[in-house]
Amino acid sequence: GGQILRVSTALSCLLGLPLRVRRIRAGRSQPGLRPQHLSGLEIIRDLCEGKLEGGEIGSTEITFTPGKIKGGTHIADTKTAGSVCLLMQVAMPCVLFAASPSELHLKGGTNAEMAPQIDYTVMVFKPIVEKFNFTFNCDIKKRGYYPQGGGEVVIQMSPVKELSPINLTERGTVTKIYGRAFVAGALPIKLAKDMSAAAVRCIRKEIRDLYINIQPVREPDDQAFGTGSGIIVVAETSTGCLLAGSSLGKRGKNSDKVGIEAAEMLLRNLKHGGTVDDSLQDQLIIFMALAKGVSRVKSGPITLHTQTAIHFAEQLTKAKFTVTKSEEDDPNKDTYIIECQGMGMINPNL
Repeated sequence: GGQILRVSTALSCLLGLPLRVRRIRAGRSQPGLRPQHLSGLEIIRDLCEGKLEGGEIGSTEITFTPGKIKGGTHIADTKTAGSVCLLMQVAMPCVLFAASPSELHLKGGTNAEMAPQIDYTVMVFKPIVEKFNFTFNCDIKKRGYYPQGGGEVVIQMSPVKELSPINLTERGTVTKIYGRAFVAGALPIKLAKDMSAAAVRCIRKEIRDLYINIQPVREPDDQAFGTGSGIIVVAETSTGCLLAGSSLGKRGKNSDKVGIEAAEMLLRNLKHGGTVDDSLQDQLIIFMALAKGVSRVKSGPITLHTQTAIHFAEQLTKAKFTVTKSEEDDPNKDTYIIECQGMGMINPNL
């Protein structure tokens, strides 16, 4: 699957290990590399002046030989609605250990199915991942939607000497709920208002006494390509945890349903008692593996993506993960502690 490819290529690049991946997406209706996977591989190849064999659409086997991670300006363009957030997932760990600052121009879909929305990246992923002791800037130049894509984000970040471990084990209580419901292109703002109102009603049934602020927005025409709609709702807790639910609109899908889907996803993430939601869980694994020291994260049920990320991080790095059922909680709650003794990657360039 694409995720195995992303985790293993990033680690191959960081550790200087040559890599061969076979049977890529072998069971899918369109097997092999899709444009999004290929542009992810190409940006990693360019970042470290590596060699990539088998890098074409539909290829089910690649060989990658990494070089030295440089930094500088790099462009990755899926030329489709392939997710810019997935491109970012593969490139970000690598540029942290580059020789100089990097600027990544990532082109494709900013709000795409089967991937985090760019709003999630900015509102949830960024503030939490920066606890590993690095910062990045994410500038959304243009939003792009399925099927054409056409979006662009620019990521700027400076390299670090090493990553600090994180400790996210206290959930705290929910202090506020906010979000944005958006429409772009040919869609009327009324749809955004409907999504927002439906999400608020749904959350209100469970959480009565909190102010919920979900802004309906129409993306400016010069900042969006194509037509799209969707919503993200974020809950912030007293200890600084951020958990979210999101959903995208599509033709023939009622806008109330889009709002309710996002709200229900948020409520599910709040119910399990973890400090991270299901989407963030697997995205933190590679950083935990690279950090110096012990990281601990309390989560809900371990997703397949997280199990996969842990497996490959352990195979390729010296990091050791343990996952244990969290004891201190109400036994009816399905919470786990993901603990990692990181490998303590040191940037040889700094």
